[in-house]
Amino acid sequence: MSLTAGVVAVQGDVEEHAAAIERTARAHDREVTVREIRESGIVPDCDLLAMPGGESTTISRLIRNEGIAPEIRDHVAAGKPLLATCAGLIVASSDPNDDRVDQLGLLDVSVERNAFGRQKDSFEAPLEVAGLDEPYPAVFIRAPAIDSVGDAEVLASWNDRPVAVRQGPVVGTAFHPELTPDSRIHGLAFFENEGARVPGIEEAQ
Repeated sequence: MSLTAGVVAVQGDVEEHAAAIERTARAHDREVTVREIRESGIVPDCDLLAMPGGESTTISRLIRNEGIAPEIRDHVAAGKPLLATCAGLIVASSDPNDDRVDQLGLLDVSVERNAFGRQKDSFEAPLEVAGLDEPYPAVFIRAPAIDSVGDAEVLASWNDRPVAVRQGPVVGTAFHPELTPDSRIHGLAFFENEGARVPGIEEAQ
């Protein structure tokens, strides 16, 4: 059956995430239709969901004002997968360490914004990621880092700081997996996540 994937499109690398989702679906022999989400009413129809980077205060304000935030919470409560990257990780966290961010509380972590520097400090690093056989070429741009972890599982760290976590159907990364042709992070979040329910994939119970 064909899947519907949504990309929260209020800010960030929307087209890149859409292309990555399409590549990942093909690699897993699945058909997918990608929809951009700028208003409420679309998320409930989605099997998969991605929340890109951008500016966390802006993203959190827009998804709240447009009525998207409660739909994202409902999506996760139903066990459907969410991939939250960079600023998306901050918005998905339980503690963004910034009163301007209206967090979703979907990942039991606290986050430090721009922990690895500003735009000029962007870099790529080979990450050892739990569940992947080979290092992943992670692209860090104004990247946050995770200060503390509660119930979430750490999937990867860089310089002794967690940069990828998973909690139930939610995967959060401090880096930008949509900016590399390597689609394994999207695969890990959407098609190989035992904590998520995707039609046509055996659900973990």
